[in-house]
Amino acid sequence: MKERIIVYIDGFNLYFGMKDSGWRKYYWLDIYKLSEELLRLDQELVKVKYFTSSISNNSEKEKRQRTYLDALSQNKNIEIIYGQYKTGHPRCTKCGNINTYVTEKQTDVNISTEMIKDAYQNNFDAALLISGDSDLISPVKLIQEEIKHKRVIIVFPPKRVSVDLRKLTPTSFTIRAHKFRVSQLPKVLKKADGFELKRPKQWK
Repeated sequence: MKERIIVYIDGFNLYFGMKDSGWRKYYWLDIYKLSEELLRLDQELVKVKYFTSSISNNSEKEKRQRTYLDALSQNKNIEIIYGQYKTGHPRCTKCGNINTYVTEKQTDVNISTEMIKDAYQNNFDAALLISGDSDLISPVKLIQEEIKHKRVIIVFPPKRVSVDLRKLTPTSFTIRAHKFRVSQLPKVLKKADGFELKRPKQWK
């Protein structure tokens, strides 16, 4: 019997890891193929859960993200789970200027909820978590300490290593460039209705 794996991907953590590495050419990423590349021969991929938020402050980025998420959704073994992308406009108490900032909300909560739910429902033997976010320490500890025969494998995006997360599990590693290189979506992906999803020109 092969070990059943569900992969949980912190979408923005992965994206910014690639961005900080200068790997724009890998943005058109087939996350299912990448997940398969990370498994051993004695493991089988059950599902990929991808956690993200819809961008709302830049029309060009919104369009590229919609195209990418639409491409991912063509694979029925990928589940996309959305948080919130919020824009704030705080006023400086000293000078009175209004500043604009954007922040992603709920992703760590959504990942925690899904991992714990799947562990209790016996949907996996091991969870493979792609993130370097130390906010996920609590669910990782809970699963490994409280739920029998379940374990969590930590996989760090480039430039996103968390020492605290790494201490929690005997199995952790960082994704190398060649895994991204061999895990790209087709440049043109045709949907069932014939509509073509094309890799954004900026991602080259």
